[in-house]
Amino acid sequence: MAELALSGQQLLDQVASELAAGGIARPRQVARELWGTVRGQTNVASLLDPPATVSEDDYAQLMALTARVVGGEPLAYVTGWTGFRHLVVRTDRRALIPRPETEGLVELALAKVRHGVAADIGTGTGAIALALASEGAFDRVVGVDVSPEALALAQENGDRLHIAVEWLLGDLLAPLAGPVDLLVSNPPYLTDREYAELDASVRDYEPRLALPSGEDGLAATRRLLDAGRQVVQQGGWIALEVDCRRATATAALAEGFGWREVSVQDDPFGRARYVLARRGTTP
Repeated sequence: MAELALSGQQLLDQVASELAAGGIARPRQVARELWGTVRGQTNVASLLDPPATVSEDDYAQLMALTARVVGGEPLAYVTGWTGFRHLVVRTDRRALIPRPETEGLVELALAKVRHGVAADIGTGTGAIALALASEGAFDRVVGVDVSPEALALAQENGDRLHIAVEWLLGDLLAPLAGPVDLLVSNPPYLTDREYAELDASVRDYEPRLALPSGEDGLAATRRLLDAGRQVVQQGGWIALEVDCRRATATAALAEGFGWREVSVQDDPFGRARYVLARRGTTP
């Protein structure tokens, strides 16, 4: 295999320069992640070793990945992975890319419930369910998704990480056979207009099924709060990620459905992002 007269550090500089020219934020960090993808790693120690030389094949692959990022494709789809809490999960266009905000949802949910049965509704990559299973002390964790493709990706992540989660195919709460102590969901929560106005890197690549939810953006959330009363054990909790523009409205919905101890919590960026509520003694 031919090698180029180019060190890893020189290549990093070249790729970072091309990314910066394409308007990509954090170009040096992105360059390192792309190189890690070429090498099949999630670290860049080999790239930063001064004696490292670069093969023509590695160079061509890295340039192709760089072009995809500059062209607008999300980095997590280009690399095929993203970090979520202490996990590294595989990502592709079958499921929404897990965001840092959703890591905060897991944190809040675990602060309320760590035992019994937990369910992640709209599991996507499986990130929430896998984090709950690995960090909590649950007897059982269930991940549900209406998309067979997303559910297959979640199962692949569970198998690769050797974390036991029960994966169920179906619409929202329909597949759940028994009561749960914790119900967690990052459901679709945009209006159709908001979806149409999304950045192209989201709208053109991530699955539409995971994003808009009716005229007011609350269709899935409303169904979870309503049907959740029949699924969550008395004294159990529901934890939802919501659009910050509708956090107050979501909390009002929860109270209207009879949930107790309803609270709105901010995400790490100071936006009202989570609604938590406890099921009372009446449905």
